[in-house]
Amino acid sequence: MTDPLDTTSDRRPGGRTARIRAQVLDAVRAELAEGGHEGLTMEGVATRAGVHRATVYRRWRDVGGLLVDVIDAAGEMDWQPPDTGSLRGDLTALNQEIQESLVVQPSFAIALMAASFHSEQAARAQTQLWTDRYAQCETLVERAIERGELPAQHTDARSLLIAATAPLYHQLVLLRADPDPQLPKRAAEAAVLAAAAGGFSVRVRREESV
Repeated sequence: MTDPLDTTSDRRPGGRTARIRAQVLDAVRAELAEGGHEGLTMEGVATRAGVHRATVYRRWRDVGGLLVDVIDAAGEMDWQPPDTGSLRGDLTALNQEIQESLVVQPSFAIALMAASFHSEQAARAQTQLWTDRYAQCETLVERAIERGELPAQHTDARSLLIAATAPLYHQLVLLRADPDPQLPKRAAEAAVLAAAAGGFSVRVRREESV
């Protein structure tokens, strides 16, 4: 499956500028995954990329600029949400992608999350990336409603998606637990059952806030 943060397999064609950008961003991902934010330097990226450091400074200015461009590149990839024919299957497949990106060693996804706490620029870019990803995945809920899997009343798609995916981040990032091959499916099933019972309906959320 495709890691939603891996842009190495989906670069747009271009000339020398695009080639240099690809080399530098590959270097940023490698440096970040290996040494974390603390080990990420403009000089280290330039050396690994085989690009003159003046070029790196001129285009990206600082480490924050490099992080932002790596995140922007992730948003440019041609990633599509799973389409298995059922909401349970779609959420399970999505969770499997997330789990794979978090358990691979070294995990670029986790390294990038950690780095965003050290750079306001990167934090803003990452927030926008995940906002866009959740919006993109709302089609899973829309399709489920059309198939009759969810109640006809308005379902808060964002809340459903967060509930389905949050257990992966809780177990693997916060608790640093060993990966559970059954967790993607269990988390998806729990969210689907709650959604089918109306737990994520907009009406229920409004009543709770009164």
